[in-house]
Parts: sequence; structure tokens; C-alpha cells
Amino acid sequence: MASTVLVSLISILLLCITITQGRNTLYTSNQFSASSLVSTNDGICKTMVETQGYTCEEHKVTTQDGFILSLQRLPASRSGEKANKPPVIIQHGLFSDAVIWLFNSPEESLGFILADSGFDVWLVNGRGTKYSTMHTSLTPNDKAYWDWSWDELASYDLPASVEYVYNYTGQKMHYAGHSQGTLMAFAALSQGQLLNMLRSVALLSPIAHMNQIPSIGTKLAADLFIANDIYWLGLREFNPNVNVGAKFLEDICNTLHLNCANLMSIFTGPNCCINSSRIDVYLDHEPQPTATKNLIHFSQMIRTGKIAKYDYVDQAQNVQHYGQRVPPTYDLTKIPNELPLFLGYGGKDMLADVQDVKVLLNDLQDHDANQLVVVFMPDYAHSDFTMGVNAKQDVYDPMIAFFNGY
Repeated sequence: MASTVLVSLISILLLCITITQGRNTLYTSNQFSASSLVSTNDGICKTMVETQGYTCEEHKVTTQDGFILSLQRLPASRSGEKANKPPVIIQHGLFSDAVIWLFNSPEESLGFILADSGFDVWLVNGRGTKYSTMHTSLTPNDKAYWDWSWDELASYDLPASVEYVYNYTGQKMHYAGHSQGTLMAFAALSQGQLLNMLRSVALLSPIAHMNQIPSIGTKLAADLFIANDIYWLGLREFNPNVNVGAKFLEDICNTLHLNCANLMSIFTGPNCCINSSRIDVYLDHEPQPTATKNLIHFSQMIRTGKIAKYDYVDQAQNVQHYGQRVPPTYDLTKIPNELPLFLGYGGKDMLADVQDVKVLLNDLQDHDANQLVVVFMPDYAHSDFTMGVNAKQDVYDPMIAFFNGY
């Protein structure tokens, strides 16, 4: 029994360390100045896009609850030819930001590939990530700044971003999301949001049902509800000290003779197609912080198998927020059957697990057959869809063909 508990705790701690390993500390002190964090010279356009020969524009959009999000626009191909196809807005997943779509070569990165295919590309950085730290009245030092979960991402961040692009370009757009970015879309679409502004929706490593995931570390973290303990201890931002974490990881690996060279695979699945020589570049930018409340919400999904709004556990709080004792559920069968959907999922994915995706597909069983494209990659794990060197031919090319149909 004691050994089981020890393994459980180690797994959870490894999870915490995995998502912060190699990441430079974002805040250098407790006195945080959002305005001084990112200058014009070290934004995504200057550091990741223009260096590759592309035109890039920095945009800002404010959500209804006051978060100021950073968007990057690639309005032309590398040759300089202006986009002649509709806008595509791309949403990253948990612990990522827009850099995830740019850090491979232009021939392998979705953001560049779409621009070179003639699309007007818009990349979104979610609240709390490096380039979206600003708020109209709060700073990341305020606990209230981190009082959100993916409910707010779906109901505030996503609509604000889509509406901004729609109003700026005057065109309906395609949407592409990965992981948490798919869950945001499922939640919004099931409630009838955004439909008048979207042409089609592409969802990679779709996250909806999560109670069958095979990742032992992730499941143990959810089962023991460790995020809840962190939250009530006052740690509203999930961003452990990387230096302490790296030292602890080294000690654990040495003591237990674990091969911790590729911790990502322990939680995401054995990614087949990531260029290991680019991992250092990845770690210069990712992982990004999130709200501890967001992790609690995910753990609730894993524990209960439900796609529901955040559960405050206390019935009185649920009544206060929702007018009922239990949180409302998101009914994915209410996603319009005529909405063009593209789903890409992998056989080795330990977060968007095959069995959970099958439940999702069952939710969509009445979807118009000619409006639903499903691409299954047997060898792909969770991160191959954003970082894989083969993703262009395996996933992105079919997705672009899908976009071209609408």
C-alpha cells in the first residue's frame, strides 16, 4: 500500500515537472509588470515569423471579462503574395501558446503551411500565456486573475477572437484547434455560438470525453484530485518553479533508475514523428502556465466522464453560478449536423484516447455524412499533430483540402 502511494505521488510530481521542465521562469519576481514583459522586439512576429521571411501583424483583442489577448496575423505567403483564401483562426492547446504552430520549419509548421497555401492566418494566444498576460484591471499577481477554467476560454476567449477576425476581415473563417482548443470549440458550438462566423471547423486530438485515458500519471493526478489541494492552498496559477522541479526530477530518476529522457511520452503517448533536434527550441517557448482551476476542471472530466461546466462541489455555489445544484452539461449532439467538421486523432494518443474519441464520434453519429471528415493516424500520439515532421502530408494536407471545399 505504501509503495502504491509513493508511486502515485511520484507520478503526480512527474506530471507537474513534465509541464515545466526546461521552461525559463516567466516572472522574475513577485512584482510583475505585464506591460514590460513582452516588448515589440520580442513578440511572436519579430522572433518567430519575420525571421522566416513572412509578413506578420500583431493584434490585440479584449474579452468581455477583461483579458487582453494577443493575436498574430500572417496575411501573405513567404513569397509575399497576399492571401487569396478566407481567414483561418488557429487555437493552441493546454500549456501551449501560438508558438506551437511555428517552431518547426516553414515546410512543417501549420501556421506557415496555411499562409503558403493562400489562407489569411490568425494565431491566438490564450489568457495567461506569455503574450496574453494583460488585463483591463488585474495582473497575474492577483488571485482573481487566475479564477477561470476552460469554461471561460470557451465563452469569452474564443468568441472574442473569432468576432475580432470576422469584424476585421469582413469574412467568415475556418477554425483549427488542438487539444484544449477542440474542447473550447465543442463547448461553444454545442451552445449555438460562433456559427454565423465559421465556414468549417478542424479539430486535432479532440478532447471531449476523457474518462478512458490510459495515461497512468494523468489519471492518478485526477483521481487524487491533487490540483484541488494546490488551489485551496492558494496557488491559483499552475507554474511550479522550474529550477526546483528539474533538481527534483533528477533525484527521482537517479533514485528509481527511471529513464526520464522523454517525459512527454509518459503523458501524451509515444509521439512517433517529433524532430528531437527541435526540442530545445520548443523548451525555449513552452510549456506555458495555466490556471489551477482549469486543471481541476479537467480532473473533474476524467473522474466523472462528463462534459460539464466547472463543479464548485458546494451546491450553494453551483446554484449561485448556474441556478442549479449540479453544473450544466455540454450536449455535443446539439452541434448542428450541417456544420462541416474535420476530426484528426491518433492511435497512440494517451489524452485524446481512441476509446474516448469513439464516444465522441457516437455523439456525432447523426452528423451529415458529407459534412464530417475523420482522419485516423494509427502511429500518432497527442503532440504529433502540432510538432510532427510528417504532419503536413498526414494531416495538414487533408485538412487544407477540407478547407478548400468550403
